[in-house]
Amino acid sequence: MTLIEPTSPAGEAGLSAIRKNPARAVAAFDFDGTLAPIVADPEQARAHPGVVPALARLAPRLAAVVVVTGRPAATAVEYAGFAGAPGLEHLTVLGHYGLERWDAATGELGAPAEHPGVAALRAELPGLLATAPQGVWLEDKGRALAVHTRRAAEPDVALAALDAPLRAAAARHGLAVEPGRMVLELRPPGMDKGVALTAFLRERDAGSVLFAGDDLGDLAAYDAVDALRASAGLDALLVCSAPTTGEPPVRALADRADLIVPGPEGVVALINALADALGA
Repeated sequence: MTLIEPTSPAGEAGLSAIRKNPARAVAAFDFDGTLAPIVADPEQARAHPGVVPALARLAPRLAAVVVVTGRPAATAVEYAGFAGAPGLEHLTVLGHYGLERWDAATGELGAPAEHPGVAALRAELPGLLATAPQGVWLEDKGRALAVHTRRAAEPDVALAALDAPLRAAAARHGLAVEPGRMVLELRPPGMDKGVALTAFLRERDAGSVLFAGDDLGDLAAYDAVDALRASAGLDALLVCSAPTTGEPPVRALADRADLIVPGPEGVVALINALADALGA
């Protein structure tokens, strides 16, 4: 398979570094929209069927493969079918934006206690959403709460109407708000994908990184990678997974990406092409 080439000099340098010294390279991925197609019901999301075979080819060639997701780590592991997959023995999943960690080598899940603000807001949200447009619904992620408008007749209008009251409620309980495509997530502050990815890269003494994401929650990881490019000379390839449903890609990511691929299918193709280039 022909390796897809980046469109920027920085991306070309990142890809070159991964190919030249894969033993110090980390491949990092968001889950929803990147490894798994976006679906109306998040509980029905599953990784693209090519994800596990592709990562199983690539992972043994690299320093590490990590999934950084807003989902609970155990949910991402289940929905992707990572547990016990041959070739992924050293995969790491950082869930809840890095608050949780699952390591395939041990099967152990590490997580802090629930933030008290999440429990308080969980009790308050049903009343707050009682007058919301039909189709708005609450997803309880355990350590975070997500309000979705994708099923509403006018998803963007519903999201705009809920933005201010949800931000006010989050502020009352000491929580942060993470916007996304037709969703607002309310979660504990102090951790995001950028913080989580930076710590992981330092832990592995990475010399290069590929990061692929699709939505606003991935901007923090983009920011972190750019900061490490500038301060530590990290070589990197930033990938944007674009929707294949007719929606435009999230411009905030697409405008900064070194490479844009068509959704999870494109991400799988990229992983396989990189594995081919590394002789896997």
